Amino acid sequence: MKCKPNVVLAVSALLLALLMQPLSAEELYQSCIVCHGDAGQGGVTSGAPALAGQDEAYLIRQLRNFRDGVRGAVAGDDQGMQMAAMAAPLSDNDISALAAYLSELNRSPATLVKGNLRNGMTLYQGKCGACHGSVGEGNPSLNAPALAWLDGAYIQRQINNFQRGLRGRHRGDRYGRQMNLMAKGIESRDLDDIIAYMQSRTRD
Repeated sequence: MKCKPNVVLAVSALLLALLMQPLSAEELYQSCIVCHGDAGQGGVTSGAPALAGQDEAYLIRQLRNFRDGVRGAVAGDDQGMQMAAMAAPLSDNDISALAAYLSELNRSPATLVKGNLRNGMTLYQGKCGACHGSVGEGNPSLNAPALAWLDGAYIQRQINNFQRGLRGRHRGDRYGRQMNLMAKGIESRDLDDIIAYMQSRTRD
Protein backbone atom coordinates (compact mmCIF):
# COMPACT_ATOMS: atom_id res chain seq x y z
CA MET A 1 0.00 0.00 0.00
CA LYS A 2 1.40 3.35 -1.07
CA CYS A 3 0.97 6.54 0.91
CA LYS A 4 -0.67 9.43 -0.84
CA PRO A 5 1.76 12.21 -1.78
CA ASN A 6 0.10 14.69 0.57
CA VAL A 7 0.45 12.25 3.50
CA VAL A 8 4.13 11.67 2.72
CA LEU A 9 4.70 15.42 2.60
CA ALA A 10 2.91 15.94 5.89
CA VAL A 11 4.90 13.21 7.63
CA SER A 12 8.15 14.54 6.18
CA ALA A 13 7.31 18.05 7.34
CA LEU A 14 6.56 16.76 10.84
CA LEU A 15 9.83 14.83 11.03
CA LEU A 16 11.76 17.86 9.81
CA ALA A 17 10.06 20.06 12.38
CA LEU A 18 10.96 17.61 15.14
CA LEU A 19 14.58 17.48 14.00
CA MET A 20 14.73 21.25 13.97
CA GLN A 21 13.48 21.59 17.55
CA PRO A 22 16.10 23.51 19.55
CA LEU A 23 18.06 21.43 22.03
CA SER A 24 17.71 22.20 25.70
CA ALA A 25 20.70 23.60 27.56
CA GLU A 26 21.25 20.24 29.25
CA GLU A 27 21.27 18.53 25.86
CA LEU A 28 23.67 21.08 24.42
CA TYR A 29 25.99 20.61 27.37
CA GLN A 30 26.37 16.87 26.76
CA SER A 31 29.10 17.55 24.20
CA CYS A 32 30.98 19.63 26.80
CA ILE A 33 31.00 17.08 29.64
CA VAL A 34 34.03 15.11 28.47
CA CYS A 35 36.26 18.17 29.04
CA HIS A 36 34.39 20.42 31.46
CA GLY A 37 32.87 17.77 33.72
CA ASP A 38 29.30 16.66 34.31
CA ALA A 39 28.65 19.54 36.72
CA GLY A 40 30.78 22.18 35.03
CA GLN A 41 33.54 21.62 37.57
CA GLY A 42 36.30 21.61 34.95
CA GLY A 43 38.85 18.94 34.17
CA VAL A 44 42.40 18.82 35.51
CA THR A 45 43.40 16.18 32.95
CA SER A 46 41.75 17.94 30.01
CA GLY A 47 42.91 21.38 31.14
CA ALA A 48 39.37 22.70 30.70
CA PRO A 49 38.24 25.41 33.13
CA ALA A 50 35.41 25.20 35.61
CA LEU A 51 32.28 26.84 34.19
CA ALA A 52 29.80 26.31 37.02
CA GLY A 53 28.65 29.53 38.65
CA GLN A 54 30.57 31.76 36.24
CA ASP A 55 28.92 35.06 35.28
CA GLU A 56 26.37 34.54 32.51
CA ALA A 57 27.40 37.58 30.46
CA TYR A 58 31.04 36.52 30.61
CA LEU A 59 30.20 33.01 29.38
CA ILE A 60 28.16 34.45 26.51
CA ARG A 61 31.01 36.73 25.50
CA GLN A 62 33.64 34.00 25.56
CA LEU A 63 31.51 31.49 23.66
CA ARG A 64 30.83 34.09 20.99
CA ASN A 65 34.51 35.00 20.90
CA PHE A 66 35.42 31.36 20.27
CA ARG A 67 32.69 30.95 17.65
CA ASP A 68 33.51 34.18 15.83
CA GLY A 69 37.29 33.75 15.69
CA VAL A 70 38.08 36.39 18.30
CA ARG A 71 39.56 33.77 20.61
CA GLY A 72 41.23 30.47 19.81
CA ALA A 73 42.46 31.54 16.40
CA VAL A 74 46.16 32.13 17.09
CA ALA A 75 48.72 29.43 16.32
CA GLY A 76 50.06 28.00 19.56
CA ASP A 77 46.78 28.21 21.46
CA ASP A 78 45.96 24.54 20.90
CA GLN A 79 43.24 24.25 23.53
CA GLY A 80 41.70 27.52 22.44
CA MET A 81 41.53 26.19 18.89
CA GLN A 82 39.80 23.04 20.12
CA MET A 83 37.22 25.15 21.90
CA ALA A 84 36.74 27.34 18.83
CA ALA A 85 35.88 24.22 16.83
CA MET A 86 33.37 23.15 19.48
CA ALA A 87 31.73 26.58 19.55
CA ALA A 88 31.55 26.99 15.76
CA PRO A 89 28.09 25.42 15.28
CA LEU A 90 26.43 27.24 18.20
CA SER A 91 23.72 29.79 17.49
CA ASP A 92 23.18 32.88 19.62
CA ASN A 93 20.21 31.11 21.22
CA ASP A 94 22.35 28.04 21.98
CA ILE A 95 25.00 30.21 23.59
CA SER A 96 22.48 32.11 25.70
CA ALA A 97 20.89 28.86 26.88
CA LEU A 98 24.24 27.29 27.76
CA ALA A 99 25.43 30.38 29.61
CA ALA A 100 22.25 30.64 31.66
CA TYR A 101 22.42 26.94 32.53
CA LEU A 102 26.07 26.99 33.56
CA SER A 103 25.77 30.18 35.60
CA GLU A 104 23.18 28.49 37.82
CA LEU A 105 25.32 25.44 38.63
CA ASN A 106 27.03 25.25 42.01
CA ARG A 107 30.72 26.06 42.13
CA SER A 108 33.23 23.51 43.41
CA PRO A 109 36.49 24.57 45.10
CA ALA A 110 39.56 23.98 42.96
CA THR A 111 42.47 21.84 44.10
CA LEU A 112 44.61 24.05 46.33
CA VAL A 113 47.87 25.41 44.95
CA LYS A 114 50.68 25.80 47.46
CA GLY A 115 52.04 29.28 47.91
CA ASN A 116 52.79 32.15 50.24
CA LEU A 117 49.35 33.45 51.19
CA ARG A 118 50.63 36.73 52.66
CA ASN A 119 52.54 37.55 49.49
CA GLY A 120 49.63 36.32 47.40
CA MET A 121 47.20 38.62 49.21
CA THR A 122 49.44 41.65 48.72
CA LEU A 123 49.97 40.92 45.03
CA TYR A 124 46.37 40.03 44.36
CA GLN A 125 44.99 43.17 45.99
CA GLY A 126 47.53 45.32 44.17
CA LYS A 127 47.17 43.78 40.70
CA CYS A 128 43.85 41.92 40.43
CA GLY A 129 41.34 42.84 43.11
CA ALA A 130 40.17 46.13 41.62
CA CYS A 131 38.56 44.24 38.71
CA HIS A 132 38.11 40.65 39.85
CA GLY A 133 36.76 41.35 43.34
CA SER A 134 38.35 41.27 46.76
CA VAL A 135 38.75 37.47 46.81
CA GLY A 136 38.52 36.56 43.12
CA GLU A 137 34.74 36.26 43.10
CA GLY A 138 34.43 38.24 39.88
CA ASN A 139 32.79 41.58 39.13
CA PRO A 140 30.11 41.52 36.39
CA SER A 141 29.86 45.34 36.39
CA LEU A 142 33.48 45.43 35.19
CA ASN A 143 33.10 42.37 32.93
CA ALA A 144 35.68 40.55 35.05
CA PRO A 145 35.14 36.79 35.59
CA ALA A 146 35.41 34.83 38.83
CA LEU A 147 38.87 33.31 39.22
CA ALA A 148 39.04 31.69 42.65
CA TRP A 149 37.28 28.47 41.57
CA LEU A 150 39.48 27.90 38.52
CA ASP A 151 42.21 25.27 38.51
CA GLY A 152 45.68 26.70 39.10
CA ALA A 153 47.15 25.21 35.93
CA TYR A 154 44.40 26.80 33.85
CA ILE A 155 45.00 30.24 35.36
CA GLN A 156 48.73 29.89 34.76
CA ARG A 157 48.18 28.90 31.13
CA GLN A 158 45.84 31.82 30.47
CA ILE A 159 48.19 34.37 32.05
CA ASN A 160 50.94 32.92 29.88
CA ASN A 161 48.68 33.14 26.82
CA PHE A 162 47.96 36.80 27.55
CA GLN A 163 51.66 37.52 28.04
CA ARG A 164 52.61 35.79 24.79
CA GLY A 165 49.83 37.39 22.77
CA LEU A 166 47.98 34.11 22.20
CA ARG A 167 44.94 35.65 23.85
CA GLY A 168 43.72 39.23 24.03
CA ARG A 169 45.34 40.34 20.78
CA HIS A 170 42.24 40.50 18.57
CA ARG A 171 40.81 43.97 18.04
CA GLY A 172 37.34 42.66 18.85
CA ASP A 173 38.41 41.40 22.28
CA ARG A 174 38.18 44.64 24.24
CA TYR A 175 38.45 43.14 27.70
CA GLY A 176 41.01 40.58 26.63
CA ARG A 177 43.23 43.39 25.39
CA GLN A 178 42.97 45.04 28.82
CA MET A 179 43.98 41.78 30.48
CA ASN A 180 46.80 41.37 28.01
CA LEU A 181 48.36 44.54 29.40
CA MET A 182 47.72 43.60 33.04
CA ALA A 183 49.21 40.12 32.65
CA LYS A 184 52.54 41.53 31.57
CA GLY A 185 52.97 42.93 35.08
CA ILE A 186 52.68 39.51 36.77
CA GLU A 187 55.90 37.62 37.40
CA SER A 188 55.71 33.84 36.98
CA ARG A 189 57.37 33.32 40.38
CA ASP A 190 54.49 35.23 42.05
CA LEU A 191 51.60 33.58 40.25
CA ASP A 192 51.34 30.54 42.53
CA ASP A 193 51.09 32.85 45.54
CA ILE A 194 48.26 34.81 43.91
CA ILE A 195 46.38 31.64 42.98
CA ALA A 196 46.92 30.10 46.43
CA TYR A 197 45.49 33.20 48.09
CA MET A 198 42.35 33.22 45.92
CA GLN A 199 41.72 29.52 46.34
CA SER A 200 42.21 29.68 50.10
CA ARG A 201 39.44 32.24 50.36
CA THR A 202 36.91 29.86 48.78
CA ARG A 203 37.34 27.72 51.92
CA ASP A 204 36.62 30.60 54.35
